[in-house]
Amino acid sequence: MDRAGFAVSQWAREMPEVDTSAMEIVGRLSELWLSIDRDHLAPMMRGFGLQGGEFDVIATLRRAGPPYALTPTQLYEAAMMSSGGMTARLDRLEKSGLIRRSPNPEDRRGTLVSLTDKGHALIEKALPAHAANELRLLDGLTADERTQLSALLAKWLAALPARDDS
Repeated sequence: MDRAGFAVSQWAREMPEVDTSAMEIVGRLSELWLSIDRDHLAPMMRGFGLQGGEFDVIATLRRAGPPYALTPTQLYEAAMMSSGGMTARLDRLEKSGLIRRSPNPEDRRGTLVSLTDKGHALIEKALPAHAANELRLLDGLTADERTQLSALLAKWLAALPARDDS
């Protein structure tokens, strides 16, 4: 039995009147993400000299298409990551020579973040390795199961209530 299943079985014994079935699903998702990130994604990214979130930044710039440049706001909105630490990530990537910041010709107060040739070359190597790594992580599922899981996760994500920031 995994940790989420064990925790739910304990709650069923201790507080049987509480429906803890969602805890099992959310707990498994949390444990799955921790394992995927810690044991599979982060080590591969370190092999390319990247830290957490840095791959997402250069991948987002690359998939934006030529000229591989976005404003910081566009980058944050398009990247599959949180806004926390974006400035620090950009600082590290710029120091590594993978991105450059320049004035935005369309907004005198704004900045553009763009891939350098070095950043472009790195993402061209890293993306195929990353995609193959993620496919390997799904080896335990059939093609149909992958399709079903993707559809269910998209449905769940779309149904989540909006975050209340008040």
